[in-house]
Amino acid sequence: MPWKTLLTVVTAHAARPAPDLSALDAAIGLARQSNAHLEALCIGIDDTPYGFFYNDTGIAVLQDAPDRALEAARDEEKRLRNRLAREEIRWSVDTALSQQATLGSVISQRARFSDLVVLSRPYGAGRSAVDVAVVEAALFDASVPVLILPESGGISEDPGRIVVAWNRSPEALAAIRAALPVLVRAKAVDIAIIDPEDHGPERSDPGGALAQWLSRHGVKAEISVLARTLPRVSDVLIRHLRDREADLLVMGAYGHSRFREAILGGATREMLEAAPVPVLMAR
Repeated sequence: MPWKTLLTVVTAHAARPAPDLSALDAAIGLARQSNAHLEALCIGIDDTPYGFFYNDTGIAVLQDAPDRALEAARDEEKRLRNRLAREEIRWSVDTALSQQATLGSVISQRARFSDLVVLSRPYGAGRSAVDVAVVEAALFDASVPVLILPESGGISEDPGRIVVAWNRSPEALAAIRAALPVLVRAKAVDIAIIDPEDHGPERSDPGGALAQWLSRHGVKAEISVLARTLPRVSDVLIRHLRDREADLLVMGAYGHSRFREAILGGATREMLEAAPVPVLMAR
């Protein structure tokens, strides 16, 4: 199914500098290429610690923080409208107010009817727990595929090589289905399989069924079976991305529970922290 509705999210904080709009630039390019409608959501983040205030401060102080957060979001809305007005695409901009604890419900209501959410990497300098919460809200609460952009820039409109991380999981297959609109345009697609099972269903032909299914969609894919010669799966994938000079990685997200991923890490977080290319994830 082609991407016809794209969403990008900008979070605004009253006491922080203007956010990076690189995800917006990438989303504009994808909307232009796919003839899609681009929705931009500006969310003012209310950081008021409601459990901690003195009787003398009262309701006035509590109301001041949400007002400033909403004003910051409206300032970002103006900036986005000025940027989008120069583009020959269909677009809309909306504003909302939320605390971090309620981001899931706010984003799920806006994202659930999108085909793809385009966001910047949630880890690194200038990023916060709010950025992580936005990604998780799109993946978990809205169940929408997410394209995560590295600090180096956006996605190529005509990708040369795409690497697909395949481990036979439902999450990996969901990501591949979501990526079909870009997979069919790629010059080459590489199915990367790390240490396939010796006694699994695909033991005699790892990735063969997936490659056949992709070929019926017009995707010519080759298969790379990789040994786990580095401590982490993410290290093997990153090395493979660089060796193949890939433009995009497609992978399933959060195969384990969110709690286990948060405590123990996992390939999902490691790839989001270090992947040199955009990552399209789904679950």
